[in-house]
Amino acid sequence: MEQDLIAQARTWLAEDPDPETRDELAKLIAAEDLDELAARFAGTLQFGTAGLRGELGAGPMRMNRSVVIRAAAGLAAYLTAQGQGGGLVVIGYDARYKSADFARDTAAVMTGAGLRAAVLPRPLPTPVLAYAIRHLGAVAGVEVTASHNPPRDNGYKVYLGDGSQIVPPADGEIAAAIAAVGPLDTVPRPEEGWELLGDEVLDAYLARTDAVLAAGSPRTARIVYTAMHGVGTSVLTAAFARAGFPEPVLVAEQAEPDPAFPTVAFPNPEEPGAMDLAFATARRAVPDLVVANDPDADRCAVAVPDLAVAGGWRMLRGDEVGALLAAHLVGRGVTGTFAESIVSSSLLGRIAEKAGLGYEETLTGFKWIARVDGLRYGYEEALGYCVDPDGVRDKDGITAALLVAELASELKERGRTLLDLLDDLAVTHGLHATDQLSVRVEDLTVIADAMRRLREQPPTALAGLAVTSAEDLSEGTELLPPTDGLRYHLTGARVIVRPSGTEPKLKCYLEVVVPVASADELPAARARGAELLAGIKRDLSAAAGI
Repeated sequence: MEQDLIAQARTWLAEDPDPETRDELAKLIAAEDLDELAARFAGTLQFGTAGLRGELGAGPMRMNRSVVIRAAAGLAAYLTAQGQGGGLVVIGYDARYKSADFARDTAAVMTGAGLRAAVLPRPLPTPVLAYAIRHLGAVAGVEVTASHNPPRDNGYKVYLGDGSQIVPPADGEIAAAIAAVGPLDTVPRPEEGWELLGDEVLDAYLARTDAVLAAGSPRTARIVYTAMHGVGTSVLTAAFARAGFPEPVLVAEQAEPDPAFPTVAFPNPEEPGAMDLAFATARRAVPDLVVANDPDADRCAVAVPDLAVAGGWRMLRGDEVGALLAAHLVGRGVTGTFAESIVSSSLLGRIAEKAGLGYEETLTGFKWIARVDGLRYGYEEALGYCVDPDGVRDKDGITAALLVAELASELKERGRTLLDLLDDLAVTHGLHATDQLSVRVEDLTVIADAMRRLREQPPTALAGLAVTSAEDLSEGTELLPPTDGLRYHLTGARVIVRPSGTEPKLKCYLEVVVPVASADELPAARARGAELLAGIKRDLSAAAGI
């Protein structure tokens, strides 16, 4: 067994094109570090609907050039088998470790396979790549990014020619094509032959961002902005300048790309402490809003002044921003369908229904939301918003920031705030209070055990609220394809439990709806909502054994 593992590692080492990972693997072999080698060679990093994502390092269970070359070769074979040989593949990348190398390898493999490849000119936001696919008439796109994952991770996100991320069965067919790739020296990788794009695509994207705003709308909101050490700063500031907003005040320590993400434990605005520098900047600059993008700028976080909280600034939940943007678009008289994933607040459905608009729920992820017929607006609670589906059929943290700033400007002119509008929505539709129980694990069996326990012994009540129905989403529903998840409907509440598709986390999404007859009842309704959410968290943790 030990000799098989060493032999497997030596075979991989012999064809690894990257001196850095070759050196890393050679040292593990020389030290006969069998535990680490076993972890690296326990299988292969699985290609799914999120593409690839994992920790950087040598071996088939890590993200590295060998894995990326195989992924690119499989994608090229899939496209060719679909009759799209010779078509254009656009490649974008963020500023993480190895991203530029992975993008170049992808371009070389596509070129060697007879497709045309074009690479964005530098690290740019993921929505620029999603826009470029349709703008350039490409048959596919690849974005090298791990979004908001830890610094040592990277990933590989695949889009098809409609500009949205892959869904089944394409993911399985691409995975099969990757598995069929032979030795790396059989994959042609020319040194040249692909196109390095200039700024024309970025300029076209920026021109498109203006389309999300109403002609002549107020543009007075002042924001503090952080790119969270990612690639958003130059694009967001250019978009705000084009639109005529005041120049954003940058969180200087986080404004430039840095793959080490030195000021945050996790480069995710939702993580504790990640916004501390932004709030410190806001206390000095006294803006109307704080806006944050994640490192590839497809997500948008918003914080507002709130004297009731320590530090004077409060992060809005993704569901709150989702409802605010929906209300803003309704106020502008938009038509079309509003859509969200099943883990997002049911408030969107109530807003759409009252406005006489279409509404759909999808599985988690913009790969599903983007495919809704007649989509006008889509969001999910994890800070993702699609406000211009004709331009970018994916979440876009740049255009979402523009739309939030426009809404804040309009409210400001009337002496009101985003919190005032949230109060209005609560009085109209009931207080929709949401929270999340999220457990990060080292051992993935903890997640599997929790899901098994909940399936075998589903809770009958949570926080004193009766569970009126329990659905195992792995069996699919009348409206949804199968997914690994559980959904509980309670009297006045809803709970969804699912493993994360991109991180080693078990995620539980909680919502309670408290009726509100007038603004005077809001404090009591919020207290009741918080009490119920805390109780559901407690009881669900016990039921799942986490």
